[in-house]
Amino acid sequence: MNKINRGTEFPGTTHKSIPRKIFGHKLAIPLLVLMAVVVQNIITTPNFFDISITNGLLSGYIPNILDEAAELIIITLGMTLVIAVSGGVDLSVGPTMAIAASFCGLLLNGSEYRTDVFQNPYILAIFIGLLGGALCGAFNGIMVSYLKIQPMIATLILFTAGRSIAKQITHGQTIYIMNPVYKWLGVQIPGVPVRTTIIVSMVFVLLVVLLIKLTSLGLFVQSVGINNSAARLVGLNSRVVKFMVFVICGVLAGAAGLVGSSSVGSVNSGELGMSIEMDAILAVALGGNSLSGGKFSIAGSVIGAYTIQAITTTLYAMNVRADQLNVFKAVIIVVIIVASSEIFKERIKKLFIRLKQLLPKIRSTLGNIAQKMLRRRGVQ
Repeated sequence: MNKINRGTEFPGTTHKSIPRKIFGHKLAIPLLVLMAVVVQNIITTPNFFDISITNGLLSGYIPNILDEAAELIIITLGMTLVIAVSGGVDLSVGPTMAIAASFCGLLLNGSEYRTDVFQNPYILAIFIGLLGGALCGAFNGIMVSYLKIQPMIATLILFTAGRSIAKQITHGQTIYIMNPVYKWLGVQIPGVPVRTTIIVSMVFVLLVVLLIKLTSLGLFVQSVGINNSAARLVGLNSRVVKFMVFVICGVLAGAAGLVGSSSVGSVNSGELGMSIEMDAILAVALGGNSLSGGKFSIAGSVIGAYTIQAITTTLYAMNVRADQLNVFKAVIIVVIIVASSEIFKERIKKLFIRLKQLLPKIRSTLGNIAQKMLRRRGVQ
């Protein structure tokens, strides 16, 4: 019986049609959307795949998308883990970017608002910036894991006060760091034709994947996210797991802040990372991840981040003004979110099944029509 079941597939059994297999995969919708954006760009922009070297750097639409998506990807990594473990979101990642960059800029410039001489070692400034991000994440982690405050409300505190804190660190001034070494992190390392932002974002993706695969963190995050009470009964300290995830998210947000400020050579706490938390949440959703927590996909989140940046770049290429950008992006994202919903997928599956059932009837009807036409021609 086992041999028969394995070798023979009967209608209505476990056999899956190609559409069912395609739409059943959690990365199907993100990849299809990304492909649709790429195809649209190929049609409207014939030189979309053209890559050249300008001023020692790779330039073109694709390198620009990879470069401009770097900060969003780093933020999305942390947001994915936060949503998976808590079923909530971290609204404070943008202000955390500003706080981390402000600490770094203050150490490098000292009391000066514009200088080309570092007042402290560059590595020390980066470490302090990441430490500032970790402290922000620890604050959120304590509020969520130990004080049992809903993540959106807990992170709303730093979302509201974070940029003011950053401005207090920089005394309300924009810090300009003129030393070319500072741009190594966000522009280019001398002699390397690829923008550093692309390399840094890929390094962080690799580090997070290794952290999840080589340790038990990924399993702990999913267990706590799926059922917090059950995870606690089997011996997991869910509070520690949540706290660790929020600290990791804070460190990643701090790293994104350092990359973003390095790319422009200054620290502007009022503009750095503005509204990036919304794009990060959308990237997680587009990646096929459940916003209620539990199982997650880093690959899906990365694809979602690139999709959002590709949409933004496409709209700019179509001469959409900056003040109109969010309207067009919102409409596109609503369509994508609806297409990614389980109800929509189930309706599509049922439609394919219905069409498959009607196909023999359609063939029979067309065959009868063809026979009647042939008979009429024979009579004539």
